[in-house]
Amino acid sequence: MSALNPLKLHVTFQEGLSSSEISLPRRYTLTHSDLTGDLFLTIGAEYDRKQISGFYTRLMRDEAIAELLEDNLGISMHVYCHVSGGIVVGNAGWRYNIFRHHLPLVLEAFRHGDREWIHAHPLVDEARVIVHFESTHPKYNHLEDWGLLQAY
Repeated sequence: MSALNPLKLHVTFQEGLSSSEISLPRRYTLTHSDLTGDLFLTIGAEYDRKQISGFYTRLMRDEAIAELLEDNLGISMHVYCHVSGGIVVGNAGWRYNIFRHHLPLVLEAFRHGDREWIHAHPLVDEARVIVHFESTHPKYNHLEDWGLLQAY
């Protein structure tokens, strides 16, 4: 697993996103280019549906989306990975292992891409990271606790 290359991370912030206050939910949409290795991250109040609506992306379903939420337990980041179901390349076990392998890089990209906002709001860095593996196969359809956001 390689570490994040910040030069390969391209970040877009949606209009209306507050940089001065904790306005939640805050959503992250991450895709990548298999050819260049570039990562494309959009941060906003909503997911970037346009970013994940292309034919190739819908076929591969290898995007990662996440949201920072606040509830009675505090702030948490929920990451959603599509492991199986619909038209996707690869079986559920293979896709599950690929997502698990790349998740540290994905989490690092989320944190690095939004580092200035997170630095301004240190409580966000203490958010618990909950990963939702979404699958039609019960073995791969579950949640995992990946610790605190600051670890990435």
